Amino acid sequence: MKLIETKDAIGYALCHDITQIVKGKVKDAVFRRGHVVTEEDLPILLSVGKDHIYVLEESDKDLMHEDDCAQYMIDLTIGENMSFTPVKEGKMELVSEIDGYLTVDAHLLHKINMLDDLMLASIQGNSVVKKGTKIAGMRIIPIFVKKSQMEELRDLIGDKKLFEIKPFVRKTAGIVTTGNEVYHKRIKDDFTPVVREKLANYGVEVIGHETVYDDTEMIANAIRKLKDMGCELILCTGGMSVDPDDLTPKAISITAEKYVTYGTPVLPGAMFALSYFEDGTPIMGLPGSVMYCEKTVFDLILPRALANVETDKRTIASFGHGGLL
Repeated sequence: MKLIETKDAIGYALCHDITQIVKGKVKDAVFRRGHVVTEEDLPILLSVGKDHIYVLEESDKDLMHEDDCAQYMIDLTIGENMSFTPVKEGKMELVSEIDGYLTVDAHLLHKINMLDDLMLASIQGNSVVKKGTKIAGMRIIPIFVKKSQMEELRDLIGDKKLFEIKPFVRKTAGIVTTGNEVYHKRIKDDFTPVVREKLANYGVEVIGHETVYDDTEMIANAIRKLKDMGCELILCTGGMSVDPDDLTPKAISITAEKYVTYGTPVLPGAMFALSYFEDGTPIMGLPGSVMYCEKTVFDLILPRALANVETDKRTIASFGHGGLL
């Protein structure tokens, strides 16, 4: 690139967008890449602080322009259920095409941002996104970079998936309400309505509901019954603490083929249990905090389960960072 004074730029094509920023009013390109400068443009260019502009030279053929780099980065990172915005001022963004669950390869993202002259920012991974949510933005820092720098990025990403958006595929659930006090109608069941509402927010229908007293085998049989009914998710409420009558964790552990955890590093929701049937159907034990608190560990794991993203012990352990909700 060659630097020239703006007053000498008449007849030259701009090699990048020229941005105008007016506090509280506008932040946009006043001239686009490729615009041929006229005499009438000079006062505008000077008013946005452009006393000099860049023009291209023959030696620039081995460089990639910021707009082309943005598209190149999009092509390397876009996945299923995503679209992208048009390039603007050298930047492009990825957008979710569905309501779903976003995962981000944070380790790969860190490596990408260790490369020189480019940036890639995303929203927090392991989160629910709506259709139309912008999930990431990317650009290079200068106007041009060497083509080899984009090739380095390509080699780093390879066939790895930086972003994934999984649709919510589990649409039916069953609830097991436990507790002598509820079974014998000593108190009203206030837990089930809370769970039903959370499920309804994801379009999940409760197709089975069993109320049982505090007996390990009775709880286990209720879980099996709901599984046989075709419930794609089974939730047990009550009986999750360390009291002698609280037998739900044991019932879950003897019913499922794959035990994950009883206990999480999340507050509220420490006494949460998770297991899976052999076919991947999740069974969750919900502590009382789910009924009382607006957000608990259940709100972290429920969307994962509905999107068929398996949660293992390592994932549970990672929730400790940020787990004080």
